[in-house]
Amino acid sequence: MPIQPSPLGDFLRAQRSRVAPADVGLPDVAGRRVAGLRREEVAVLAGVSVDYYTRLEQGRERTPSAQVVDAICGALRLSPDARQHAYRLAKLAPTIQQPPGTVSADLVQLMDAFPGAAAYVVDPAFRVIATNATARALLGPTQLEAGGLEYIFLEPTSHDYFVEWDVVACASVSALRLAAGYAAPHPDVPPLVDRLLRESPTFSALWADHTVAGLNITYKVIDHPDVGRIELTYQTLDVRDAPGQQLTVATAPVGSPSADALALLGTIDATRRARS
Repeated sequence: MPIQPSPLGDFLRAQRSRVAPADVGLPDVAGRRVAGLRREEVAVLAGVSVDYYTRLEQGRERTPSAQVVDAICGALRLSPDARQHAYRLAKLAPTIQQPPGTVSADLVQLMDAFPGAAAYVVDPAFRVIATNATARALLGPTQLEAGGLEYIFLEPTSHDYFVEWDVVACASVSALRLAAGYAAPHPDVPPLVDRLLRESPTFSALWADHTVAGLNITYKVIDHPDVGRIELTYQTLDVRDAPGQQLTVATAPVGSPSADALALLGTIDATRRARS
């Protein structure tokens, strides 16, 4: 019976043809008979046997481990998107590359260009790592210092801040479980889960429910200590050039009391920073 084509094998073969030997520190010998790298070279770079890699490309091996796929992706110098695609083709949970601890200057500039919205970036452990002025005032120093999940479950004031606290808490736990489920989660995620399990019975109960989804809350009502009740629509986007980081933008309808409150928060932040 002929071997059926393997989507993963086809993908690896195409990627191999695009990598020049010089790109991976190998000599570019004249008269090479294949474009890009040879199978033997990929196998050596990935630390697997030539026979195993050949079987993988030919479709005779269809169940590689996450470690093998990760090693081959590294050998082929795959981009984050291509790496995630390889994992999906191998029917594995994709790894998440460790995002940088800082936010790119271009993204910070973009956030600052929208003073009428609250924009902020979180890392995989849902710590806020960048904000514009409006978001800084919206979130407040306690939430910024504690981290999103710690604030929700370990800070009593969060119950007053979020008018629909139960909805926010459920969505946050679901998003954290998704982050913890990667083949190689961010190193700060497992300790965060352990701490919340120890210190918050409410978190423990929600964690045991095993609901999984991304940051899918699109509407929150906040009772802010400086400006009162604010009704906001949220959009959360993955940061493409820093996998693991997520950009959240909170807005309100133009001309609404909530939009006026957001504008006031931006002014409050500017005043406080001028005084400090």
